[in-house]
Amino acid sequence: MTMRPALAPPALRDRGQVTIEFLGMTPTIIVTLIALWQVVLVGYTFTLAGNAADEAVRQATAAEPGARQGACEAAGLKHVSEAWRAGASVTCGGSGSGYITADVRMEVPILFPGTLSFPFPVRGHAGAVEEAD
Repeated sequence: MTMRPALAPPALRDRGQVTIEFLGMTPTIIVTLIALWQVVLVGYTFTLAGNAADEAVRQATAAEPGARQGACEAAGLKHVSEAWRAGASVTCGGSGSGYITADVRMEVPILFPGTLSFPFPVRGHAGAVEEAD
């Protein structure tokens, strides 16, 4: 007479399966979260560059032509945090026809603002008509 081993109930056979599947998916979850965070940083840098260009051109239109670049740069970087300010540049120009433009260039940080940056810059551009006296 041979004895057959008793089979364990289905609930006991699958014990620990969820834990193993979660551990297997953890790297995928982490990589997805890192990629989403990086997309947020790119979008935020575009927002900062556009806002800085708007602020810069607004101040440049009210400044005297000789003091325009200094006022433009100061206004453009005024509300930008130090992490983005390090790689930022602001230039203002005009065509002599009363139309002033501001161009802002910022670097996109990699994962943590203030550390490494991507080699491609984000640009913001704005223009406005010069204020008349």
